Amino acid sequence: MILGCHVNFTNKQLLDSVNYALSYGANAFMFYTGAPQNTIRKPIDKEYTKQAYELMQTNNISLDNVICHAPYIINLANDTIEDKWNFSINFLKQEIQRCAELGVKYIVLHPGSAVGLEINVALDNIVQALDLIINDNDQVMILLETMAGKGTECGRSLEEIKYILDHVKSKNIGVCLDTCHLNDAGYDISDFDTFLSNFDELIGIEKIHCVHLNDSKNDLGTHKDRHENIGYGTIGFDNLVKVLYHEKLKDVPKILETPFIEKDYPPYKFEIVSLKNKKFNSNLINEVKDFYK
Repeated sequence: MILGCHVNFTNKQLLDSVNYALSYGANAFMFYTGAPQNTIRKPIDKEYTKQAYELMQTNNISLDNVICHAPYIINLANDTIEDKWNFSINFLKQEIQRCAELGVKYIVLHPGSAVGLEINVALDNIVQALDLIINDNDQVMILLETMAGKGTECGRSLEEIKYILDHVKSKNIGVCLDTCHLNDAGYDISDFDTFLSNFDELIGIEKIHCVHLNDSKNDLGTHKDRHENIGYGTIGFDNLVKVLYHEKLKDVPKILETPFIEKDYPPYKFEIVSLKNKKFNSNLINEVKDFYK
């Protein structure tokens, strides 16, 4: 089972990320290379990266199970203001280069928001931008994240994801499933076998290289995108366990992006134990608060 969570990339960069992951009992993790809302970035420190590799090797964490997430401020879907669109293209190129320096093989990307454009125009903008960004010789693969459809988000359906994949010239591109987003977009995770079969027929299951494992605060198809702790939302613990342990995705890293308890306390250590034991933790909130206070 490959299970991890979102971690910080702080003063010691990847080394700090590995230490956070280990403190949560994770064997996979995801991070931003800087704040997701701005462009401030520190140069990658090779010594910290080397130490991170050594720590990962000692604790059996493979680089294949380390995921980067692209910043939220990147929007490839809207080219109304050309400078902003070009900024998104160039900034994503820089993030991919940072991943390459770290040896990280995957970067998850929100496809973008149309913001007043027709959806077909927005999807074509994404395709055009990705053609400018992706190099078949790159060691880093972009993973398009399935989105909830909040506002004017693109990637709210498998058909939209398929359109982008089919029209991008490069094949060095994949998919990240987000269970909360899928639920909020209208896909019933309680019948995950059927969902995966449909995905395989439409896109190809081999395109899935990451799963964001999140419960949802919202009912099916509400397009709101509000994550919930494992078992405390509308998807439910048993259904998320089925996703985690699904044989067809056994080699795909599953990443928790669940909310902090009272906005301050990470729940990951306890959620990972609960998922490993396949036993819902009805006392999660109190256990997390007691541990960190």
